[in-house]
Amino acid sequence: MVDVYEIEIKTLLGNADNAETFRDRLKEHYADLSLDDTEKQLNHYFKTTGDFPTLAKRIAEYLDPAQQERLQNILEKGNKFSLRTRQSEIAILLVIKASVDEGSSDNTVSRLEFEGAMPMDLEDLDFILLETGFEYQAKWSRERETYTTGDLTICLDKNAGYGYLAEFEKVVTDGSDIEEVRQSLVAEMEAVGVSELPQDRLERMFAHYNEHWSEYYGTENTFTIE
Repeated sequence: MVDVYEIEIKTLLGNADNAETFRDRLKEHYADLSLDDTEKQLNHYFKTTGDFPTLAKRIAEYLDPAQQERLQNILEKGNKFSLRTRQSEIAILLVIKASVDEGSSDNTVSRLEFEGAMPMDLEDLDFILLETGFEYQAKWSRERETYTTGDLTICLDKNAGYGYLAEFEKVVTDGSDIEEVRQSLVAEMEAVGVSELPQDRLERMFAHYNEHWSEYYGTENTFTIE
């Protein structure tokens, strides 16, 4: 079984003017930059209070053998799990992430990830999680632009609550490469004039949103947390 590691670093842009400047810098710096997708998403985060083995059994019929193996591998190897359901414009997804560094699974830099499409609507998928003991943590809405250049993926998000946020991401299958790839992402960010959003500030933002999510979900409302 090949592990797939997602290495991702976020930068906070805030307002629409900063987001436009960021787009311009991407186009100037990356000659092969491609805008691959634009979409609206709903993401429902769950507290990890439920029974993951029971959840894995409940959804097994919707997964192929390779997906079942990947899910089991993450549940056995991971820690500090993050669980969410997602409605995009093309699929309903179950997403489980597990930390492989010192951060939380919600906002860490390096993670193992499982993502599986489910043949049902978002409410029915949520119901399966609620039935297996998981509870809502918060509901999020965002508009996402996904760019690629080489093996680098850059997502520009307009998030309810946060405003504009960008993520620089690479995926590797060798855990020994994680720190080297992380440093390469930092260099890519510096080349287009942005810097990493500190993990402690990101955690404060995440906690504030979770406490007040009903004020932001599906709206244009934003907040600032230092």
